[in-house]
Amino acid sequence: QVQLVESGGGSVQAGGSLRLSCAASGTIFSFNNMRWYRQAPGKQRELVAGITIGGSTNYADPVMGRFTISAVNARNTVYLQMNSLKPEDTAIYYCNAAFLWPKRSEYWGQGTQVTVSS
Repeated sequence: QVQLVESGGGSVQAGGSLRLSCAASGTIFSFNNMRWYRQAPGKQRELVAGITIGGSTNYADPVMGRFTISAVNARNTVYLQMNSLKPEDTAIYYCNAAFLWPKRSEYWGQGTQVTVSS
């Protein structure tokens, strides 16, 4: 069973930085793509950034230019470097991983809290 373990959340003042990590264990296969989502209180979960096994990335407009997603494919690990944080970035951040082998499957991490104070 694949498990995603996230780390790196915390509290920071506006303008600060945090780096989130997500490691997938329990499989010998590489992910097809990994994504970071976030959910703020009272709001729907939204996509923040994604990366494919080939290294293609995409970002939500609110984080473009401030956040950077990267991955170490061999370790099935993805990172989210968050700079110039704003109070509106406050949310629970979730890691999501999709695999094609041994079968199409998708997994979620438990979430990590990010709090940005003004």
